[in-house]
Amino acid sequence: MNILAGCLLGFVAWFLVRYVVAGLYTVNQNERAVKTSFGRAQRVGEQTTADDPISEPLSADEKLRYTYPQVRVIPPGGPYFRWPWERVYKVSIATETVNMAWDPMDVSANGRGTILEAVTKDQLNTGLTGQIRYRVSERNLYAYLFGVKRPIAHVMGYFVSVLRERIANFEAPHPSTLAVAVPAIGGPDATIVTGISINDIRKNMRDLNEHMDRECRSSAARYGMVLDASLITGIDPPPEVESALAAINTAYNQVSSDISLAQAGADQKIVQSRRAVEIETLRAQAEVEPLMRQAEQLGELKRSGSGVLAAYVRNVRLSLFDKAQKIFVEAKL
Repeated sequence: MNILAGCLLGFVAWFLVRYVVAGLYTVNQNERAVKTSFGRAQRVGEQTTADDPISEPLSADEKLRYTYPQVRVIPPGGPYFRWPWERVYKVSIATETVNMAWDPMDVSANGRGTILEAVTKDQLNTGLTGQIRYRVSERNLYAYLFGVKRPIAHVMGYFVSVLRERIANFEAPHPSTLAVAVPAIGGPDATIVTGISINDIRKNMRDLNEHMDRECRSSAARYGMVLDASLITGIDPPPEVESALAAINTAYNQVSSDISLAQAGADQKIVQSRRAVEIETLRAQAEVEPLMRQAEQLGELKRSGSGVLAAYVRNVRLSLFDKAQKIFVEAKL
């Protein structure tokens, strides 16, 4: 009996330690957790990601393909308890930064993750360098844990495909949309300055980064990962065209400087001309004003009576006679 009681007590102690004490767990501040029961994640009713605002960047067709159930997310804290048939998946939601050339499937690709190659619109193979920041989406943990096998590989592949498509079709904004329009330069080489897409990309780096941020907003609904920001820092053309691009940039800068100087000189002359017109206008108004006043006074005198105007003329004539030194009177024959 003592042996049986000892075995029973040992079994109870082992059960408590194995399935009760070991079933306690905690979740750190930078983590979120999802619990599964017999392999099925605990869900929030019948809600899906199609009911969440993260699906707004998706098209109607994509919303049908990327629809995942919303799961119950365990917040930081604890201790929590799980039964033996339950499993807890913990995920870090901290923001991470990687080189945009990093390939999670092949670390030796893209110069061992140092430079990303892309073809421009004018068929030049250029190298891109930069970084992207990403984090796990707390609002779509199902896609990250169970929907996609390697979410980071999908996200990096999606980012690279969008970037290469943008580089291949990139066109600089039309000069009419800029704050200062640069007039076209005549001659057979007129299209050289604006025809090199590498120059256009370099001058519009901010627009390229903003475009990538807009296009990658759907990554949370697709793969359960949020691309916080992308920062393209460098565009390196092939060595054989680097000197040509430098010469073109120098010529373009010189032309832009000459155009700016010409515009400044023209603006100064326009201001001076406007000032001269204003001065002459004011001078003419000053000469016309006394005549207008006198005309108004004569009109008022005429309206006062028929003899008033004649008396006014006579008084003016007498004042003139008083100031004159000689008077010539016409004699009547």
